Amino acid sequence: MGSFMGHVVPGTLFLLVGIWHVWCSVVRYASNPKSFRVRVWNPVPGCEGHFKYLELYIVAIGAFIDMCIELLYSTHLKFFVNGVLNPSHLNDFEHGGMLLMFFVFGVISLLSAQTRFLPLPEGALCLIAAAAFCAEYFLFYFHSTTHKGLEGYYHLLLVLLIALCVLSIIACALFPTSFPVDLCSGISITLQGLWFYQTALTLYGPSMPKGCQLKEMISHAFQQMLRSEANYLQTSSYSHWCLQYLLQLWCHSFLLLQDLGILISRACLWRRTSLIMLRFLMGSPSEMGDEVGWGGLLVFNLAGDTSKSITPLLQVII
Repeated sequence: MGSFMGHVVPGTLFLLVGIWHVWCSVVRYASNPKSFRVRVWNPVPGCEGHFKYLELYIVAIGAFIDMCIELLYSTHLKFFVNGVLNPSHLNDFEHGGMLLMFFVFGVISLLSAQTRFLPLPEGALCLIAAAAFCAEYFLFYFHSTTHKGLEGYYHLLLVLLIALCVLSIIACALFPTSFPVDLCSGISITLQGLWFYQTALTLYGPSMPKGCQLKEMISHAFQQMLRSEANYLQTSSYSHWCLQYLLQLWCHSFLLLQDLGILISRACLWRRTSLIMLRFLMGSPSEMGDEVGWGGLLVFNLAGDTSKSITPLLQVII
């Protein structure tokens, strides 16, 4: 994945799944907080057939395509050299193993949802998803590709985000009615997608720090190397860029949480307003006395005679 597109493609998948998970979690909680349940995947509401399981198809098909790219295209089908695993493509094999876990999670979830052969509870699916993220965690923690310097600090942040995904999804299995836990899992997946985009732009795109460039090593693996003035490779320089990257990442996180707060407040207001309107339409005018504090009543004279009763037709919410 040492390229711009190699980070943008998985980043897009993580962003789509993470944002969808956050949105569905907020909507389900705003609709009925008392019956809220954690879901490791969310069906498309109002749809039947295969489109209902769009999220699982995106996870399974996306992981399978990316796995084929890593194992077939990137390796040029040169799996073995002199009877041993090709050392020039160890990172491709590692990425393929990680993607296999996400593919397995997507297939098992589809079988559990669409067939009777593998009925699994939501907690078991959460543990399978946590196992897939554990495979990703061990991949980047014990990566055969040596991430040095600035790139190493960036991948350290990724390891922390993956650990947050693992812990939040395990917590979903332990606390199946907790809205904060379900929301945290969606946010952690979204942040991981933002990391891939930020890294693609910073290390392989137009936002690369001044004095840095890509250098092709003898093993034909691309690594990030620093070329600048004397002492540019000191730890202080690394810490400066790491802090800058961390601040950018948390700025994105703050904006995301701010939008989520606005979304939750609007969803709760919409739900309460809908209940008031429903009570108004289904009940008698005398039952609306306790709701006057929400606004005034727009009244019409049905026959033009002020001596007749005035019927409230619409309540204006202030």
